[in-house]
Amino acid sequence: MATNLSQSLINPPTLANPNFYFQSKRRRLIPISAISKINCVSINNKGPIDHSIEMEKRVDQNSSYESKSSININNSQDLINSLPKPLTSAHLSNLASQGGRLRVAYQGVRGAYSESAAEKAYPNCEAVPCEQFDTAFEAVENWIVDRAVLPIENSLGGSIHRNYDLLLRHRLHIVGEVKLAIRHCLLANHGVKMEELKRVLSHPQALAQCENTLTKWGLVREAADDTAGSAKLVAFSKLKDTGAVASSRAAQFYDLNILAQDIQDDSDNITRFLVLARDPIIPGTDKPFKTSIVFSLEEGPGALFKGLAVFALRNINLTKIESRPLQKHAVNALYDGVNGFTEQFPYLFYVDFEASMAEQRAQNALGHLKEFATFLRVLGSYPADDSTP
Repeated sequence: MATNLSQSLINPPTLANPNFYFQSKRRRLIPISAISKINCVSINNKGPIDHSIEMEKRVDQNSSYESKSSININNSQDLINSLPKPLTSAHLSNLASQGGRLRVAYQGVRGAYSESAAEKAYPNCEAVPCEQFDTAFEAVENWIVDRAVLPIENSLGGSIHRNYDLLLRHRLHIVGEVKLAIRHCLLANHGVKMEELKRVLSHPQALAQCENTLTKWGLVREAADDTAGSAKLVAFSKLKDTGAVASSRAAQFYDLNILAQDIQDDSDNITRFLVLARDPIIPGTDKPFKTSIVFSLEEGPGALFKGLAVFALRNINLTKIESRPLQKHAVNALYDGVNGFTEQFPYLFYVDFEASMAEQRAQNALGHLKEFATFLRVLGSYPADDSTP
C-alpha cells in the first residue's frame, strides 16, 4: 500500500507526526490539522509540501444488494409505518454498523432528493435516512454508516451554510461529489383536484424554486423541514386541501397523486452533494479531480486577493468560494485549543478548485498560501462529477 501511495503522489514526503503545526507571522502555533490520518497539507519553509493520505480501510467487494420492491399498501397509515424511521442523535449510541453492503446516510425521509443522490453515488448501497444533517455526520464518525451524502449547494438557492459549518466541526473527509437535477412535482392525495387545494407544503428552497408557478395557481405556501417529509405529512394526515412540492419518487413512496410535473420556475435546477467518509482517498491524475480547502487569513488590505492569487499564478481554476464566520469554540475543540484569532470578526474561506493534490502545482499553491494563512485544512481531494445531471 505504501508503494502505491508513493507512486500516486509527486514528491510525497510523509508526516512522522499527524499533529503538525506551522507558525504564523505572529509566531503563534496554528495547527494545519490535529487529526490523525486527515487529508491535509503542511508546508516546510525549506522544502516541498508535506502530504499524508491513507488508503481507505474499508473496501466493499461483491457487496449484495436487495432491490427495493415497490410497496403496495392501500392504507396510508400502514404505508407510513412500513418505511424506515430517520435516525436521530439518540439512536446513534444504540446502533452498530450492520451488514456487508455499503450503508450511506442522507438527511430526510424516504423519497428525498438526497436519497436519490446517495443511490446515484452508490447504486448498490443501503440508504439510511437521518433526521438532521448533524446526525448524518455523527453516524459516519461513529461507524453506524460507511458514507454520508449531503447537499452543499443548489444552482438556484445557493449554499447550504449548515453543512459548511459542520465540515469544520467534524473529522470527516470529502471523497466525492454528486450533481442531481431537481424536478419538482405538485402532489396530493388521490381524489383531490387542483382547484380544491388551498395551500402547499415543502422545504423553503423548493417553494422558492416554484414561486411563480405556485403564485399563478393561487396556493398559500407553508415551509416544512424537507420535501419528502411534506409529502409524508400530506399522506399521513389525509389532507384534502393541502398539497406538497416533492419528487415523483416521494409520490410513489407515499401513494400520492401527481397533479403537475416539472413545476420549478427554472429548468436548470441542480443540487450538488458531497460524499463524506471517515478516511480520505488517494488522489490521482487519471481523471478530473477537485480539491476542497478551508483557510483563514490575517486582516489587511489585499489579504484575500493574495490568498486567491496563488491559484491564478498556477493556472488553477476556482469553482467555488464561500466565506463563513469562524466558530472559535468549534476550532478550539477540534484543533487543540487554537486561540490566536484576535480579529473581532474572523472569517473562514471555503474554496473548491480544479486540481488534484497529486499534482505538483496544487501542492505548490498551498505551500504559497501557507505564507499568509493563519489556518489551513484540506477537506478532501476527490473525483469531480462531470456527468450530465
